Amino acid sequence: MRIGANPVKNKQPAISPPKPVTVVVICYIPYLSGYFKHSLDVLKLSLNSIWKNTADEEYDLLVFDNSSCDQVRDYLTNLKNENKIQYLILSSTNVGIPGAWNISFNAAPGKYVAFSDYDIYFYPGWLNEHLNILDNFPDVGMVTGTPIRPPLEFSTATLEWAEAQTELEVKRGVLQSWDDYRTHTKSLGMSQMESEESYQMGEDILLKLGENEVYIGAGHFQFVASKEVLEKVTPFPNEIAMGNERLLDQRINELGLLRLTLTRKFVQHLGNVPPQELLAQNEGFKKKNTPDGSVSNKAGFWNIPILKRVLLKIYNSIFEIYFHQ
Repeated sequence: MRIGANPVKNKQPAISPPKPVTVVVICYIPYLSGYFKHSLDVLKLSLNSIWKNTADEEYDLLVFDNSSCDQVRDYLTNLKNENKIQYLILSSTNVGIPGAWNISFNAAPGKYVAFSDYDIYFYPGWLNEHLNILDNFPDVGMVTGTPIRPPLEFSTATLEWAEAQTELEVKRGVLQSWDDYRTHTKSLGMSQMESEESYQMGEDILLKLGENEVYIGAGHFQFVASKEVLEKVTPFPNEIAMGNERLLDQRINELGLLRLTLTRKFVQHLGNVPPQELLAQNEGFKKKNTPDGSVSNKAGFWNIPILKRVLLKIYNSIFEIYFHQ
């Protein structure tokens, strides 16, 4: 039954067409203690770098929150209300990374999807550099924005393609910057000694096509891909929250598509503690991006059963003692 006419029917202005790129960020911060003590600051630093260093590009921002704590969800909701986030998906349960990919990749309206975890920092020019490689190399599946050395078993199609090209220059060896390599391994928790050893024992494979250079390989923690490619590799089985992200790498490789990384650092994996040098470069970002300028690490424990509060406090104390926080 309907009474009267819908007052906005045929009177609303036409919806603006989607931007060519949808930046997709997946966030999961269940509480703000222990391992996740600084994670809200990491998220703020990451989002601020997108707004600051993608200002000249045509993009929409989509954030998928995988059932974070109330403080994180309130922060994201405020950003959505301020139109700093164009699309915000709040999941009531943690559907895992593959589940979040299934939903957010399908929801992204852009021709290209620029995906990242919530702990990625973006440097000026990052998006242009990714799109340049997508435009100038054929059959690209995904491009990552910092030199890494992922297992070559997921880039066999890229290797086969490179070996068949006559106009392609290929160079192998320890080629990437040590500083870029160490920045990445430090964010993964590797020691200086482990990093030096793996750096010298590893190999980079450089491809040069015309004026454009890339390394073979890509990472699923951050990449740019066409939505058309992502539609071919999804949906992913959602059996566990983390651990089967390699299925993305595997499926893109099986399609015969190229998996590539940029040759210098245009993005940076942050880990669970924001680097002081980046905080210094982005002084004031916390006050700009929060309603009250606060940087509280309280997780809204009064809304959590008392047993969980006690266990989290014990966990937080053990974590800080063990890691000398």
